Amino acid sequence: MYRERPSALPGAVVWESDGHGQTVLPDGCLDLLWTPGRLFVAGPDTRAHRAGGGLRHAGVRFAPGTAPALLGVRADELRDRRVDLADLWDAAKARELAERVDSAADAAAELEAVALRRAAAAPWPPDPLLGEVVRRLEAGATVAAAAGAVGLGARQLHRRSLAGFGYGPKTLARVLRLQRALALIRQGTPYAAAALAAGCADQAHLARETRELAGTTLSDYAASAKSETPQPSGSRTTA
Repeated sequence: MYRERPSALPGAVVWESDGHGQTVLPDGCLDLLWTPGRLFVAGPDTRAHRAGGGLRHAGVRFAPGTAPALLGVRADELRDRRVDLADLWDAAKARELAERVDSAADAAAELEAVALRRAAAAPWPPDPLLGEVVRRLEAGATVAAAAGAVGLGARQLHRRSLAGFGYGPKTLARVLRLQRALALIRQGTPYAAAALAAGCADQAHLARETRELAGTTLSDYAASAKSETPQPSGSRTTA
């Protein structure tokens, strides 16, 4: 079983899962995760993986570009990784926080409280320009148009994207475009129509992107989406 709700932290989502196995797709997000006895961080993914492991999990999923300021680490240092919080923060403090979440009546709410306290104490806010870049890319803008809208050159945007998203803006644009297309497919939209609506050149283009980023075919994805417990692709558990 999976459930989620908006977080009090702007742009974030709080979620819980009973550990039912799920296929997790790239989404541009980072997650702060808890499973009994452990706090860790899921970095931005560039490929799909199977997650679950039968353990209960809770997570705070941060909007693309917002987690590095809170965690105090560049996103590209966490790309395709699952890293214990003790390796990023003071180890004794991380163990204390894990014990606190373990003993809480509502682990997800306590994990959210950890994120909120950390955000309040963060030395700098999330990069506001990257937030605007995400909004424009999600709406289907090109990378060049998004860069121009925020007044950054291509190299400047690439450098800031590595730190904030974990990869360059072109990769983020591909990830967000695939997410748009697959959301339409889950709603029953035909493949060709979903491809064009999401910004792909055609169905063949979407099929290639699905193989490269999601590691599956369109037909297999559609079949698995019907059979799996509903869960947004952004929720990550253990690798």
